[in-house]
Amino acid sequence: MSKLKSIYFLFKNTSVNILFWVGAFCFLAGCDESSEDQYSLHKTNKKHWSYQGETSPEYWEEIESNSECGGTRQSPINIIDFNAVPTEKSEQLEFHYSSEIQLKKAINNGHTVQFEFMSGDYIIYNGTSYNLVQVHFHEHAEHLMSGVVYPVEIHLVHVSSMNTITVLSILGKEGEESEVIELFESFLPLKMGESKTIDVKCDINQLLPLDRTYYSYSGSLTTPPCTEGVNWVVFKEPIILSLEEAQKLKSNMPLDNYRFEQPLNGRVVYLNSSNTF
Repeated sequence: MSKLKSIYFLFKNTSVNILFWVGAFCFLAGCDESSEDQYSLHKTNKKHWSYQGETSPEYWEEIESNSECGGTRQSPINIIDFNAVPTEKSEQLEFHYSSEIQLKKAINNGHTVQFEFMSGDYIIYNGTSYNLVQVHFHEHAEHLMSGVVYPVEIHLVHVSSMNTITVLSILGKEGEESEVIELFESFLPLKMGESKTIDVKCDINQLLPLDRTYYSYSGSLTTPPCTEGVNWVVFKEPIILSLEEAQKLKSNMPLDNYRFEQPLNGRVVYLNSSNTF
């Protein structure tokens, strides 16, 4: 203990410093470097995914280690009409959208502008009911149509009672004004991280294209954790919105909030003709 007494003598006229005594103890006990980690909190900060720089989509697999971003059934994809397999009998897709569904919240989550709904609207896809939970936007579009990139893509996210997911994808091109897009934009701007409570009726049917022909395939979420097993329904016909509406959406979202095209990896894309309204 003579060594410890000498150290104490040198510092007895100073206030006790807890970090000094931790260091002195390690010195006497022969602690190795790993012992320091017990006293160093948050030495590294986990990077959060984004659409730019070192956390952009090409690095998601690396920075989101517990995700499926490196899987083989990822979205979005380039849908080539020539290669799509027409279905002899269209997959069942039924729309049960009220003309008076209630919008309940608008959110700018830092990745997109998102609108959430009260329960009530739903679809039936291949015999399973999926409730509409939210709508959000990407600029430019994530899915390509035979290599063509549209300026806007709208995702209608539906979840079943078993937590399986079906996403309806609607592409948008510029033209005349859209009444339903105008309604969504009436709650903008929203700063990053800001949300706004809403109690307004919305007819989501107005967002759907008149021609309900669609492509379908098995893919993933297009943002981390990139969960696979998502049913994708991508309408062949785009809807029309004005240039001003497209620009207003873009000004409220991160620049280029889209994931790049993912390999098809042998998956089949089906072409379904549907006249269901």
